[in-house]
Amino acid sequence: MTSADFARNRENFCYRHPDRQSFVLCQRCLRTICPECQTQAAVGVICPECIAQQRRDQTPAQARAQRRWGRAGGSTSVALRGQPVVTYAIIAITAVFYVIQQIIPASTQWFVFYAPALYPSLLGTFEPWRLVTGALVHSSILHIGLNMLSLWMIGRIMEPLLGRGRFLALYLISALGGWVAVTLLAFPTPVLGASGAIFGLFGALVIIARHLGAQITGILVVLAVNLVIGFVPGFGISWQTHLGGLVAGAVVGLVFARTRRRDQRVRQIVLLTVVTLALFALMLIPLAIYG
Repeated sequence: MTSADFARNRENFCYRHPDRQSFVLCQRCLRTICPECQTQAAVGVICPECIAQQRRDQTPAQARAQRRWGRAGGSTSVALRGQPVVTYAIIAITAVFYVIQQIIPASTQWFVFYAPALYPSLLGTFEPWRLVTGALVHSSILHIGLNMLSLWMIGRIMEPLLGRGRFLALYLISALGGWVAVTLLAFPTPVLGASGAIFGLFGALVIIARHLGAQITGILVVLAVNLVIGFVPGFGISWQTHLGGLVAGAVVGLVFARTRRRDQRVRQIVLLTVVTLALFALMLIPLAIYG
């Protein structure tokens, strides 16, 4: 039985429908909302007023992409906010690592991706953090500047479209794809930088834009130019990282494009898990050869 104190507490009822009891909060404004007022977001649910505010925050290009993304024969998840918070966070963390590199130059060798350090039977050590930190350290101010500028430009498009969780998953899996390619094609070369993850974002953008019916000629030209530069001698660029990140990102983009309805979320998670496990499995090949 509902007590009088419970009934008097308006936080126990939907703010838009005061007669409807609920215990679910909007993840943006933290007000109580009933099932009718709930819209599934990338993380949790948000209320109609916050959705309207999010749409006002979007640029015209983001709004058009969001409308096209939702044409899948059912309701879709929407981004939690128009602001690319994950993009900004990655840029900030990467900048912090670069500062650490300048203060402690020897730290670069602790963070750089180095495949043999993942196989205890080869070096007697196991340093899995390099899978993440390898994409956070850079060789020069130009290196980090170009990568973070690219991330800022593409992140403002992709993150609001995909949602924070999916965007972060895309970035991390793309970086992993770059390391896999380096491990298979350039073992045991040490590599650093976010280029693999950035190319993965481009790969996913091409696939998703294609599914949205957008014009992708310009994207393909930029992508092709950057790929070709990686093969030019003297630049010191790891084309293996670029290629691996691009392929991994394209695969993840295809998963997102084919499982964008809310009722396909479990399938999406399963497929992303399969892709990630397949990448880790490929990294075991050098162990069979050299171990």
